[in-house]
Amino acid sequence: MKQLFDDVSQKTSKLVTQTYSTSFSLGIYCLNARFHTPIYAIYGFVRLADEIVDSMHNYNKFQLLEEFERETYLSIDRKISMNPVLNSFQETVHKFNIPTALIDSFLLSMKQDLTRTNHDVASYDSYIYGSAEVVGLMCLKVFTQNDEALYDKLRPRARKLGAAFQKVNFLRDMKSDNDFLGRVYFPGINLNNISTADKLSIEKDIQADFEEALQGIKGLPKGTRFGVYVAYIYYRNLFARIKSLSGERMLTERIRIPNYKKILLLLSSYFKYSLNLL
Repeated sequence: MKQLFDDVSQKTSKLVTQTYSTSFSLGIYCLNARFHTPIYAIYGFVRLADEIVDSMHNYNKFQLLEEFERETYLSIDRKISMNPVLNSFQETVHKFNIPTALIDSFLLSMKQDLTRTNHDVASYDSYIYGSAEVVGLMCLKVFTQNDEALYDKLRPRARKLGAAFQKVNFLRDMKSDNDFLGRVYFPGINLNNISTADKLSIEKDIQADFEEALQGIKGLPKGTRFGVYVAYIYYRNLFARIKSLSGERMLTERIRIPNYKKILLLLSSYFKYSLNLL
């Protein structure tokens, strides 16, 4: 029965998520259970594409990404794939009417990672939209459950949340992106001499994204708000940690939040949520 294969596919996407990201897994766990499977499916899809461009150094990345893109669209067209992650993703695409344009933009950004090592303002904005904002919009399609009016209302602030997360990732991974992948995402930044003014400018931009995003989280449907808020709080604390470091220090280590602190953040977030203090 195909249902058995679909169940295996869903479990595979969940395994991919839990293996690669404890923070997002924690956020998903805090969603209402009915949202778990489709959000795991979305994360599994974007994780595989990201692994191609970031990790498969001994293979032809262009060829792998091209094949992944082709298989993605075939799976959506056929409503099945023997790749379990793509199979669970296509099911989510159809169930929640995720626009193909969002998938197009995401895959375009993945291709940028294979062809660009630095960005101007236009390509930076385009990359953030495709690599992060559209992922937030895919999740929002799930959260709003085909309520187009609610989706359109929350869409701008969902983009801000995705952008904030991605920009924090850029700061967190600045050392590895530069040392191992040869990438610099922030336009006009000299990694050999990051000025205080440059760092403060980036941080001001991220702060504004976070403030806008929080207003959107408050408007999310019941059953989704707490899980998204947990991810938000984790990234806000990661951002606070980054802000406390000098530009030079950021280039010497990958900044992390310890697992024990993630649990403390979860408990404090639940306290605020339960008392309606968001």
